[in-house]
Amino acid sequence: MAKWTPTHEAPEPLEGPIVPTIIGGTILWFVLFLVQLPFYGWFDDHGHLWWLWTCLAGAGLGLIGIWYVRGRDAALKRAAAGTGTSASAAE
Repeated sequence: MAKWTPTHEAPEPLEGPIVPTIIGGTILWFVLFLVQLPFYGWFDDHGHLWWLWTCLAGAGLGLIGIWYVRGRDAALKRAAAGTGTSASAAE
């Protein structure tokens, strides 16, 4: 089998409002958990209890994600301020 080589350059990574996106996703997972919580018995009876715990795990991992992206955003801003360039050029 021949080695595959790319024929064009990879595109630049997309940057956007990362912190609000992660916060919104975390809130969504937690709301889904709260909406399903009153139906705990039904989920347990039908073997779908993992849906509830998946939503809770998504909210918990989202909290870790918020901590991570806020630190990343702060580090990018510090680096941009230290070199005198804009944040988009530092990435």
